[in-house]
Amino acid sequence: MDDPGLVAVTGATGRQGGAVARHLLAAGWRVRALTRDPSSEKARRLADAGAEVVRADMADPATLRPAFAGAHGVFSVQNPMISGHDAEIVQGRNVGDVAAAAGVRHVVYGSAGVARSGTGVRQWESKVVINAHLESLGLPLTVLRPMAFMELMTDKDFYPQVSMWHLMPKLIGGDRPLVWLCADDLGAVAARAFAEPDRFAGADLPLTSDARSIDECREIWRAEFGRPPQRFPMPAWLFERFVGDDLLVMWRWLHDHPVEVDPAETRAIVPGAKTVREWLSSRGR
Repeated sequence: MDDPGLVAVTGATGRQGGAVARHLLAAGWRVRALTRDPSSEKARRLADAGAEVVRADMADPATLRPAFAGAHGVFSVQNPMISGHDAEIVQGRNVGDVAAAAGVRHVVYGSAGVARSGTGVRQWESKVVINAHLESLGLPLTVLRPMAFMELMTDKDFYPQVSMWHLMPKLIGGDRPLVWLCADDLGAVAARAFAEPDRFAGADLPLTSDARSIDECREIWRAEFGRPPQRFPMPAWLFERFVGDDLLVMWRWLHDHPVEVDPAETRAIVPGAKTVREWLSSRGR
């Protein structure tokens, strides 16, 4: 595209928003990266890559209005692990309201989990509420729904030694397949959605590039690195004291409700989407 226009990216210094911003910039879009702290190292790296970095807070619509002014598209994502579930809903609604008022022509929403209520998983239930609000505004909308990020295996802020390698197999079952996607490939899907609005506006996209059990992921790790991943046994009640019970509720739900998504559907959008083996191999380099 010669002049793809401007996309405002919320959460631009986070895992998902950062991936979206990078892929949009690589595809030639102008990117307005929203962050509460434009002086952070991640914000400076985005600016160096060509993004326009602006201060904005999704809890404050007054800061979103100038950030969305003149934007063709908005990528919307919220993090309930930081804000809490009620604040996540407020933020998601604010993004939609301001985008609609600004005349934004395409919103891509970074959701997660399953597209229905009644699971009891608060971080999925909140996204169902936000999704319904965005639809009620009549916005051209694409919904991205990954289930499990591959970063759960390695990134320190996911506590992988306790969560991925200890509690998740105990509560989900080590032999139950999970559907995986890396954050970078979500960014690639989002950029593709903005590039092809006729194809993707109105779409709800469950995303995965691989289906592997945790036992299989452990064996792939061993094959790639010559050792098993580190594991730190912690009782569920103690983990709950640190991070709340919502992840435990999610993992128990997944034990009883296997999620099946065909990786071929994601690869039809991003043919190079990484398998678990490919992603772990790239992390080891």
